[in-house]
Amino acid sequence: MATTPRAHLARLVLLLRRGPRVPPPFSSSSSFARGLLPGPSLWPPPLPGGAWRRAFHDGRPRGPLWRSKKLIGKEALFAIQGLKRFKEDEEKLAEFVKRHVARLLKADKLAVLGELERQEEVDLAVKMFRIIQKEDWYKPDVYMYKDLIIALAKCKKMEGAMVVWGNMRDENLFPDSQTYAEVIRGFLRYGSPSDAMNIYEDMLKSPDPPEELPFRVLLKGLLPHPLLRNRVKKDFEELFPERHIYDPPEEIFGMR
Repeated sequence: MATTPRAHLARLVLLLRRGPRVPPPFSSSSSFARGLLPGPSLWPPPLPGGAWRRAFHDGRPRGPLWRSKKLIGKEALFAIQGLKRFKEDEEKLAEFVKRHVARLLKADKLAVLGELERQEEVDLAVKMFRIIQKEDWYKPDVYMYKDLIIALAKCKKMEGAMVVWGNMRDENLFPDSQTYAEVIRGFLRYGSPSDAMNIYEDMLKSPDPPEELPFRVLLKGLLPHPLLRNRVKKDFEELFPERHIYDPPEEIFGMR
C-alpha cells in the first residue's frame, strides 16, 4: 500500500517529538557495548533499589593500614623506609638523614616520628626526636615527650625513657597521669620497684593533682612488696577516700 505524503509527514513529526532513541550506556542492545564487552553477563546485576555494584577492586588496602598511610606523604614514607633500612649501619644512616630526612617539612618530620613510635622503632624515634629538637620551629611540647616516653616504656627501654624524661623535666614540663602510669608499669615489669617509687614521688610533686590510674598500677605491681604498697595505699586512701582497694589474701604472695 502506498503511503500518502500527508501520512509520511505526520509520522515524521511524531518521531521528532519523541526524540532520538539512544540506547543506555553499556547495555546489551548498544552497538558500542557489543563491540567492547564480551557479553552482558560481566556487568553486575543491580542491587535492590536500582543501585549498581562496583565491578572492580581499586587495589587500595583496606582498614587501618590505608587510613594511616594516606595521612603520610610520599616523602615521609620514603624517609621511614630508609631509616629502617640503614638502622644497622651508622655511616649510611647518617648520610641518609643528611640527604633525605633533614630536608623534610615540619609536618612530614612529625609524621615520621609518630609512625616510628607506632611501629615500635623506638631507637629511630629517639633519633628523629633529636633531629626535630634542632629545628627553628621546635617548641617544648609535653605531648611529644609523652608519646615518646610511653613508646620507650612499652618496649622496656627504661634507660632511654628516663633520659627523655630528664630532658622533659629540664624544660620544666610535667607529664600527665597516663605517662606516669606507663613509666611506673614499665619499671615494675623491668623488675625495678625502687625506680617506680621514684617516679611516684615525682608524681606527688607535680603541680597537677594526681589521678587514680597511676595509684592502681602501682598498688597492683607492688603486691610482692608489702611495705612499699602500704605506703602507697595510705596516700591513696587520703586522696581518694571514697574509692575501694582490693587486697588479695596474703598467703597468695607469702606475706604472712
